[in-house]
Amino acid sequence: MSFNYICKMKQIEIEELENWYPKNYQNKIVGRRVIIGQIIPIMDNLNSLFKVNKIGVSPLKKEIRNIIFGKGKTKILIWTQMHGNESSGTKALFDFFNFIERPGQLTYFRDKILNNCKLLCVPMLNPDGAEAYTRVNSGGIDLNRDVIDKKAIESRILQDILLEFQPDYCFNMHDQRTIFSVGKNNKPATLSFLAPSEDKERSLTDGRIETMKVIVSMNNLLKKCIPGQIGRYTDEFYPTATGDNFQKMGFNTVLIESGHYKGDYQREITRKYTFFALLQGILYTVDAGHVEDHQSYFEIPDNEKKYLDIILKNVKYQGKKSDIGILYEEKLRNNEVCFDSKVDKIEDLANYNADKIIDKVEVNFRNLADVVEWLKNKNI
Repeated sequence: MSFNYICKMKQIEIEELENWYPKNYQNKIVGRRVIIGQIIPIMDNLNSLFKVNKIGVSPLKKEIRNIIFGKGKTKILIWTQMHGNESSGTKALFDFFNFIERPGQLTYFRDKILNNCKLLCVPMLNPDGAEAYTRVNSGGIDLNRDVIDKKAIESRILQDILLEFQPDYCFNMHDQRTIFSVGKNNKPATLSFLAPSEDKERSLTDGRIETMKVIVSMNNLLKKCIPGQIGRYTDEFYPTATGDNFQKMGFNTVLIESGHYKGDYQREITRKYTFFALLQGILYTVDAGHVEDHQSYFEIPDNEKKYLDIILKNVKYQGKKSDIGILYEEKLRNNEVCFDSKVDKIEDLANYNADKIIDKVEVNFRNLADVVEWLKNKNI
């Protein structure tokens, strides 16, 4: 076995990433709401490895930019905040930029990426939605369902980039709600992955198989640090969805859904593992030959919806014993994301898990308002 082959097969270790991350992540971006005004100064100060371009403006005249770096032949397109209130991918992407600028003892892997890949990143596709902390853009359009009609400026910008750049791989970065769970113990789905379908039959095309291999690679790394918290997003075909159509057009598209980690409502732990996933996925594209068979993709458990923010167990509601499940609603107030309690279920929740489980509350709740008021008074 030659020395060059050994070097090619060198793999990044989770311990190396855990050591690098706390000292090097992009700490100027934190919390659930990330807006264009926060990231423009960071983009302006990226070093000479990066080329930053203004590629358009949103309906409310906010800049949309891309960032290009690397000199390799494998072309990778990454975009985040297609939905304005889904910022974990944006934070992880800027962590990745920091990795490129100051890799420390991981320089081998940074150079591997720069020498073998050319990356084009759109760090915030929907700046208007980010400002308002909404899924949709300022015109009420869900950009992830606008790939056919292309009514939104932002949708046209992304597709123009796609067709001009002709990427070998795409990474489509999203967030998913707390409610998504994984496995028999219904742990929170901290990360979920999807190789989008190209048709209603969910055919295993060459493109999907290649996308599955990328996901297998990411899962193999992450299951060492968040075992039982990685899910597989539904591969139902959505005729108007971006990932499904990009995959259908021949561009291998990996969907990364950043979800909940227990107690992590600002998604700061989640953003770390999203960065780990993104980095590993990109490294896979350099050493595609080492990964296991794509069939391992199907061993990743499906997402379920069995996780809640709070469960009140064995309580009385209108005189009857029951469990009460609470989900938070995210609301933007005074430019801060607040979490309002809303009763989601009143039933036996033995098959559910939650961020917080409170047992045997000695209260007879008369109505839903009583439950919400009790939670408010207890500062829960």
